[in-house]
Amino acid sequence: MANPRQPSIGYSVSITPSHPDTTSPDPEKISIPPPPLITPGAPRFPVPRFQQDQAPSPSLKTPNAPSPANGLKTGSPIPHLSTPPGPPVFTSPVRPAAVPFRASPATPQPVAFSPGSSLPTSSPLNFSNGSLELQHELSNVAEDDIASVGESPYVLFSAHKVLKQKKQANIPSLGFGALVSPGREISPAPQIIQRDPHRCHSCGAYANIYCNILLGSGQWQCVICRDLNGSEGEYIAPSKEDLCNFPELSSPMVDYVHTGNNRPGFIPVADSRMSAPIVLVIDECLDEPHLWDLQSSLHAFVDSLPPTTRIGIILYGRTVSVYDFSEESIASADVLPGEKSPSQDSLKALIYGTGIYLSPMHASLPVAHAIFSSLRPYKLKIPEASRDRCLGTAVEVALAIVQGPSGEMSRGVIKRSGGNSRIIVCAGGPNTYGPGSVPHSFSHPNYPHMEKTALKWMEHLGHEAHRHNTVVDILCAGTCPVRVPILQPLAKASGGVFVLHDDFGEAFGVNLQRASTRAAGFRGFLAIRCSDDILITQVVGPGEEAHMDTHETFKNDTSLYIQMLSVEETQSFSLSLENKRDIMTEYVYFQFTIQYLNVYQADISRVITVRLPTVDSVSAYLASVQDEVAAVLIAKRTLLRAKNYSDAIDMRATIEERIKDIAMKFGSQAPKSKLYRFPKEVSLLPELLFHLRRGPLLGSIVGHEDERSVLRNLFLNASFDLSLRMVAPRCLMHREGGTFEELPAYDLAMQSDAAVVLDHGTDVYIWLGAELAADDGKSAAALAACRTLAEELTELRFPAPRILSFKEGSSQARYFVSRLIPAHKDPPYEQEARFPQLRTLTTEQRTKLKSSFLNFDEPSFCEWVRSLRVVPPEPS
Repeated sequence: MANPRQPSIGYSVSITPSHPDTTSPDPEKISIPPPPLITPGAPRFPVPRFQQDQAPSPSLKTPNAPSPANGLKTGSPIPHLSTPPGPPVFTSPVRPAAVPFRASPATPQPVAFSPGSSLPTSSPLNFSNGSLELQHELSNVAEDDIASVGESPYVLFSAHKVLKQKKQANIPSLGFGALVSPGREISPAPQIIQRDPHRCHSCGAYANIYCNILLGSGQWQCVICRDLNGSEGEYIAPSKEDLCNFPELSSPMVDYVHTGNNRPGFIPVADSRMSAPIVLVIDECLDEPHLWDLQSSLHAFVDSLPPTTRIGIILYGRTVSVYDFSEESIASADVLPGEKSPSQDSLKALIYGTGIYLSPMHASLPVAHAIFSSLRPYKLKIPEASRDRCLGTAVEVALAIVQGPSGEMSRGVIKRSGGNSRIIVCAGGPNTYGPGSVPHSFSHPNYPHMEKTALKWMEHLGHEAHRHNTVVDILCAGTCPVRVPILQPLAKASGGVFVLHDDFGEAFGVNLQRASTRAAGFRGFLAIRCSDDILITQVVGPGEEAHMDTHETFKNDTSLYIQMLSVEETQSFSLSLENKRDIMTEYVYFQFTIQYLNVYQADISRVITVRLPTVDSVSAYLASVQDEVAAVLIAKRTLLRAKNYSDAIDMRATIEERIKDIAMKFGSQAPKSKLYRFPKEVSLLPELLFHLRRGPLLGSIVGHEDERSVLRNLFLNASFDLSLRMVAPRCLMHREGGTFEELPAYDLAMQSDAAVVLDHGTDVYIWLGAELAADDGKSAAALAACRTLAEELTELRFPAPRILSFKEGSSQARYFVSRLIPAHKDPPYEQEARFPQLRTLTTEQRTKLKSSFLNFDEPSFCEWVRSLRVVPPEPS
């Protein structure tokens, strides 16, 4: 980040300004456009909101849902960057993966003509510069289009308006912020411009739709610093309508694309995504049941790969076996010792030898199947956790194979990978041998020192992989603890993901396939500029602060630069924003620039500009709050501080204090009562935060600290869609005809004659009522419909969730019950107000439902809110 006036803040440290983790936006408005729902029948589906990570189900019907209210936002200098410790894990929006970037901002250059359609504008300004006066009508056009122009699928703001008064705007309990998803792919995609952009000579901002233009001279005024800039005559036009020919002046989002190839040694291919190699690094210390599942997943994985994909296979235990594809009929391997890092001589002998370690699938599929079939279970009588595994050495060798020249099967041509290469580690236990390892036993006298050394070594290896455009994904499975804190830095520093699975079965196999096919850009930077009245106080996400000196080119560049570890659709950055002072202008502006190399080697600069109106009225501000975005931002700030279970318990208390503070500062006191009314404009926020407080992220549902750590790091880096589902589950009840009705996630949905699907982000549960389960025919049909729905909802989600089904009363049903709000304790009138579907039940059905519940001490949502001396908000 180039910011002369302000201290630079480390990305890996959570630095919160005066109000560390307080910033909560509001409910009511949802900033994500639900993907269209297709429905053959006419299911009852009350405005379901499909997250981008979910493909609409044919059996679901959704009325028009609010589209994402996004106004791009980002703050000004001095951000406090906070990066979660673990590798980012995500969920893929419904659209294909997208944006990767590269390079630092280009210097301003003359603009070439480019088609477009719409008009730029900005608030009226009067100044003349020897030509024409700034056209006031331009700002009027933007005014007319603000509903559409102020929204961006790449940025979701917690509110669509900004309070002018600093004191009110900076109330920490209901703060202001934004979620930025740089790698998200949308349809239609932003307009492409194949020329250099016009940039402000002072601050480096890009010309955009909100700029005032002097038609006679072609000069444009920067919305960030207000300086006047030349366009080398490009923007000279007889009328403002003629400026529509420039995409950057007619659309808030544009992509500047350069297709030059600056990677020596790279031979372009038709699809560089397919040409980037995948190296499987496989644990060979598995017991028989786990090995069978792993073999099945590996066979299915290679069958799913495109014929042009190059693959390498490495096994590790006490040694590292690198499989050679030079002979088509048999599989042979070169073996390296695992107790230390391979020497340069041994790597050169391997890489420059006659062996072929990366081979396209069309030439090596039979050999790959033979290798997987030849795997044998671990023979020695040693506990799983005590077996020697040289995972670190194996990844070093895999990285050398990916980077070094490797002959391909076809005519001995030497090629190097294009795009991000990917190493996928299939691990069943901890790294206990060789570099980056820790002792088998925690009681080892030197364990703390060895753990610290292993952490640093793994992080360094991850950075090396990232430097060579290689992503390391670690997929773990089985019952043996893998020492998550040791392995996470490797995946995180390389831009990869870390995922835990119960076994090497279905979910593992699906994630193996999705990990290999997800698009990832590399050499990515995110630059954030905003009006001088706005301050960025914290950034949480999969990146690091980048110190870029742009002052020789742009003397007043105060933007924040973030180096992205990878550029993927499943990621997002959360920004905490504050007012530096009272705002005197009608609008504030935000500009995000995402620079990266995409999977096809194109150098892209995506520029997104957002304008948000400022208001004096608190009620107008509250009415613009987006409750779901606000809840996700609050959750990310809170989880950043919940580094362990003890912290998580403390963070539950902060959630309660936040609710009370919002009610006191923005609500009103109930007449003749000491209770406060929660502001009606944000009535959905408390329930979302109640789900957060009692769910797997902060609650007691997850038992093992490894699992909690992985969930936390997944959530801190995840896209908005997956993040929202991880905070608050989505409940869908099966109906006659195979349709589904969306209901509140309350235990009142546990009706004995129904089947219910509960989507909680990383887990999807299918619950069959006892009465339904007793009818084999109906239960089989309902289960099949629920299973299909679950697969459709999570079709593009990464990591793929585990899908569990069970019957009412079974031991596994506790997973489902624990995630539902216990509303059965509330009086009937409150139950009906919050769960209207109850009104459709007969008296007999309601009696049966009531008698099915067991009494627990856990409070219902209404009881919890009242305990905070707040009146439960009325359901919207």
